[in-house]
Amino acid sequence: MQAYKNLLDRFVDLNRTILGENLVGVYLHGSLVMDCFNLRESDVDLLIVVEDEIPDDIKITYMDMVVRLNEEAPAKGIELSIVRKSVCNPFVYPTPFELHFSNAHLDWYKKNPGDFIMKMKGTDKDLAAHVTIINNRGKVLYGQEIKEVFGKVSKQDYFDSIWHDIECAKEDILDNTMYITLNLARVFAYGKDNLILSKKEGGEWGLANIPEKYHPVIITALKEYKSGKPAQYDMDLAKEYAEYMLKEIQGIK
Repeated sequence: MQAYKNLLDRFVDLNRTILGENLVGVYLHGSLVMDCFNLRESDVDLLIVVEDEIPDDIKITYMDMVVRLNEEAPAKGIELSIVRKSVCNPFVYPTPFELHFSNAHLDWYKKNPGDFIMKMKGTDKDLAAHVTIINNRGKVLYGQEIKEVFGKVSKQDYFDSIWHDIECAKEDILDNTMYITLNLARVFAYGKDNLILSKKEGGEWGLANIPEKYHPVIITALKEYKSGKPAQYDMDLAKEYAEYMLKEIQGIK
């Protein structure tokens, strides 16, 4: 986190300037608070909480700021969502959001800001996972304390949220082997042992709890995650691993 302290400090200052009294807090989650940040594989994960709806002109100003700071972020960039405090406690699932941004949306915003602002709203199941991490390991960058803002995310909602991320693992593992391999392990760790883990911690848990046959896939994924360098996988074993893990997770879901 220290390497991006200046970026985060400026992000907070600009949030205070742009959102003013509407801003409740800025909260950091993801790899930067779970001690597994990787310059190539990690993004800067932020959740911003506001009191009221944000007007479209303020959203444009806000997004222009995010795009500028995103140029100074790691390769995967900034990923953020803005939600209203009213959906945080009691926690609403799937969770409505006011605005969302990641590198996947950068070209869209640059080409047509008005279209982006008009359409980038709805609900996001991933927010249950993000809030769970914030409740357990998150950091307040500015604003009200976590316990004052966020209610508990039920086990059912959290499990559904992380299941949503890996339910197509048999297909997805072919294109995003490292991510899916480690994510399957951390989802299984939650379902089996009620553990809330990072991808790195999930892989390490997998080596102690998943049949040894699949260890080569997990070890390779951990090496890729830690080094940031692409790795070669036994794809037949990776596909078999995904099928095995999905069956095990469905058995406890």
